[in-house]
Amino acid sequence: MMEEEPPNSSEGQQGWFTARNGSDTSLDLETTVVQPLALNPWDVALCISGTIIACENAIVVVVIFYTPAFRAPMFLLIGSLATADLLAGLGLILHFAFVYFIPSEAVSLLTVGLLVTSFTASVSSLLTITIDRYLSLYNALTYYSERTVTRTYIMLILTWGASICYGLLPTVGWNCLKEPSTCSIVKPLTKNHLIILSVSFFMVFAVMLQLYVQICKIVCRHAHQIAVQRHFLASSHYVTTRKGIATLAVILGTFASCWLPFAVYCLLGDYSYPALYTYVTLLPATYNSMINPVIYAFRNQEIQKVLWTVCCGCFSSTMPFRSRSPSDV
Repeated sequence: MMEEEPPNSSEGQQGWFTARNGSDTSLDLETTVVQPLALNPWDVALCISGTIIACENAIVVVVIFYTPAFRAPMFLLIGSLATADLLAGLGLILHFAFVYFIPSEAVSLLTVGLLVTSFTASVSSLLTITIDRYLSLYNALTYYSERTVTRTYIMLILTWGASICYGLLPTVGWNCLKEPSTCSIVKPLTKNHLIILSVSFFMVFAVMLQLYVQICKIVCRHAHQIAVQRHFLASSHYVTTRKGIATLAVILGTFASCWLPFAVYCLLGDYSYPALYTYVTLLPATYNSMINPVIYAFRNQEIQKVLWTVCCGCFSSTMPFRSRSPSDV
């Protein structure tokens, strides 16, 4: 009777990434029906990564939400990034739980949709933070105005609106469950869907790269002007400039090293490729959501003060906050 079992009954139990031809991670259909699904170490690694991501970003979201002083545009954008990464971490955890304990095609579509939405919102939030930093330097005199707040809300609406639309596509029918030949390296997303996401990523990365180049030029120019006005030594000017450029390089380099391998493989890979390649490129991409709180939140002095207050009461909760621009973060 085992031969009469429909093939779809076990497809949802073969992990997130199913490679039908030559994949070492594919499971035999007959064994899957009789025996519980064996844990894939890569799925466990993604679940652990998701747990760390969720814990880190939950702290940032709670701190920003419950601190009235954190209502400036800069903190709203950091909060958006932390919320997106928090949802990404929860999505990885839920995906692991549903694949191994409650296998279902409908649930698989929902969890993949959540992951697409959250990771798209995370990358888009990084772009909005970069735009905000650039404008805080380029329009320093008019940055603290009502227009900045309005612009911030518009960027947030566009970011989350586009991300939710991307995430809804698999659930409203744009998936490969009925046509396996259209599958991408990330089942149940279609190849065309993943190509659109990858091309969008490269566009975001190109804009961020251009903006950070402009930021470097502005930082160098400002540092030189300050050095001339205050009669600093050339070495001091060099140290200040190098420190600013190094910080920007770390930010952009971290983003690129985490996401570029997966984005490139999304364009070049095929559903018949071994699932191992997908895991190897996707796992580093999740690390970006793990590193984001460290770069954008925990380095912020105001957030550090609140965290110290919560942990050990080292600072008074009524302590005034120094106004900072995004370029300081």
